[in-house]
Amino acid sequence: MRKRILRYAALGAVTTCILFAAKITTDYDHNADFGQYHTYSWERVKAGDQLWADRITQDVDRQLSAKGWQKVESGGDVAVTGFGSTKEQPTLNTFYDGLGGWRWGGFGETTTTVSNTPVGTLVVDMFDARTKHLIWRGMSTEALSGKPEKNENKLEDAVKDMFKKFPPPAKS
Repeated sequence: MRKRILRYAALGAVTTCILFAAKITTDYDHNADFGQYHTYSWERVKAGDQLWADRITQDVDRQLSAKGWQKVESGGDVAVTGFGSTKEQPTLNTFYDGLGGWRWGGFGETTTTVSNTPVGTLVVDMFDARTKHLIWRGMSTEALSGKPEKNENKLEDAVKDMFKKFPPPAKS
């Protein structure tokens, strides 16, 4: 009887870990030559509060530094943005059809949609600073919450997993 209880307890613990583990997805521009990028600058980080924004920045900086990239205050090869959701909130997604972009302005048609971003979502985007095109996106669910004392390690692990296969392989 005791062994059966221990088995069920172990199974429950494993199931709980799987349910609460962050789901990591990454995607990138397969035409981008990541070998040409060596420096990056932060464009912006938006999170539940400044403490979470600082944690996101520090964890991403740590991973990019480990990959040999150098952070510069401005004018990097890549512009990095981060968005973290510690509570469910509406997110405005604006797409531009024409010249320009979300940060750099421009002309053309714009389309904005509203979607709800689930609690715990972290998105890190990288843009080629010269062309202003998105070249890499990492996304994690269950990476953030409103309880920082319990989740700093969770965020760090999620960012580490996000950058595990970064940079993408050289184009052939």
